[in-house]
Amino acid sequence: MFSNKPDAEQARWYAVQCKGGESFRAEEHLTHQGFNVFHPTLKSRKKRKGKLEWVTEPLFPYYLFIQLDQINSNWRPIRSTRGVGRIVTFGSQPAVISDELVALLKQRGDTTASDPAFQPGEAITVESGPFAGQSATFHQQLEHARTGEERAIILLQWLNRPQEVEVPLSHLLR
Repeated sequence: MFSNKPDAEQARWYAVQCKGGESFRAEEHLTHQGFNVFHPTLKSRKKRKGKLEWVTEPLFPYYLFIQLDQINSNWRPIRSTRGVGRIVTFGSQPAVISDELVALLKQRGDTTASDPAFQPGEAITVESGPFAGQSATFHQQLEHARTGEERAIILLQWLNRPQEVEVPLSHLLR
C-alpha cells in the first residue's frame, strides 16, 4: 500500500501528520489554500456533560491525506499551515499512499460506530441517580423512550431476585 517511487508528473496521495487535535484545522486551512485534501472521519457516541452525543472524530488521529504532484504542486506552504506538523516521509522521501487505499477509504465514507453503548448481559455500574454505586446487568437499550432521552432497562438485584429498572443511558458505566 505504500510506495516510494512515484511518477513525478502524476498527482499522488501523501500522509500529513497534524499537530495534536488539530487535524480538522489543518484540513480547513489546506483546503482554503487550494489543496485536494481527504480526511476520513468516524462518527461515534461519546459521553459529554453526562449525556451521550454523536461526535465526528478522525479515523486516523493526527493524520490526513493530501494529493500533490512533485512538479506542479507548491509543497512549501504545507509545513507552515496551521495544524500541520509535517509530511510523513521514509528517509528523505515523502511516503506515497496508494490510490487504491484512498479510494477504499472514500468508498466507505464517514464510518459510524453505531454499536449499542452496552451489550445485553454486560456487567455495568450505575454512576448517578437514585441507584448510584449499584452493580447491575444491562438488559436492553430503549431508542424511543417517552421522555425523549436515551434510556435503558437494567437488572438490579433486590429481594434476592433481579428487578427490571429503567434508567437514563447516561447514568451507566462499564
